[in-house]
Amino acid sequence: IQSTVSTIIMLTSSFRRAAATTSFRLPVLRAFASGPAAGGAISDELLGRLGSLSTQALVDGLWVMGWPNSQINGTRALASTMKCVGRAVTLKFVPARPDIAQDKPPGGESPEYEAFELCGPNEVLVMESVGPWESVGGDIKFLRLKQLSIGGLVTNGSVRDTDEVLDYGFPCFSHSVTACQGPAAMQPWACNDVINMNGTVVRPGDAIVGDQDGVVVVPAKVAEMVFSIAHGREEIEEIVKEELTKNPGPPGKFYPFMSGKIKVESPLGQLLASKGINPDNSTQFEGKADW
Repeated sequence: IQSTVSTIIMLTSSFRRAAATTSFRLPVLRAFASGPAAGGAISDELLGRLGSLSTQALVDGLWVMGWPNSQINGTRALASTMKCVGRAVTLKFVPARPDIAQDKPPGGESPEYEAFELCGPNEVLVMESVGPWESVGGDIKFLRLKQLSIGGLVTNGSVRDTDEVLDYGFPCFSHSVTACQGPAAMQPWACNDVINMNGTVVRPGDAIVGDQDGVVVVPAKVAEMVFSIAHGREEIEEIVKEELTKNPGPPGKFYPFMSGKIKVESPLGQLLASKGINPDNSTQFEGKADW
């Protein structure tokens, strides 16, 4: 026993000497680096104001601020009367592969049904497909969205069972319609992650606004500023249209215009002044932009 104790003491002393003369440290385990999925929060009140604007005005507002393309290109309403507004709940599909199908949570725990249950009247489900002609769902799946009174569905893929989906009554925007099933080509994989919709980024919680011209993504982080710019632009455009209706002529005298660059002495500046809009109450004039 005495011999064993002496050996342990000798080994311990050797480790201490090594530690004193050698630079080493134990590996630190951590998760892979990743930014937050959501970029901010949008109130119901702001959501309603954004929904009162056209998609064109929202695109213009983001463009003025220097943000990249915000329209989900190629996505169209299933019916001409459809318009949607809501906070994004995102769902990402990945190409089908045997191990993907095996590892995906089964049944009601699937990412797509997890996403469904996060939806309500103030949410829009945004589904990233692997291709424009792949089906993201149809009547039986989307019956649940009807039951939840969803604010809308947007996909860069296609939907099937079109008649039934139209009867459900919620706004639906897709690349097209199809008779094909989706599971043979892709599987739902991630709920409420950052997704890529034909080159336009969507983060959970972003505002999604859709009308007959398409679908626009308003980043939550700048939603209030986008509304301010877009609302101001719509007011000016209405004034210009009213003037051109009363006094027909080429619109080039007043239009197009750049928000934050309108000159007081310009024909447009003078027209706005006659309507009570000036640099004291509008950021649309030169030197007054706050973005």
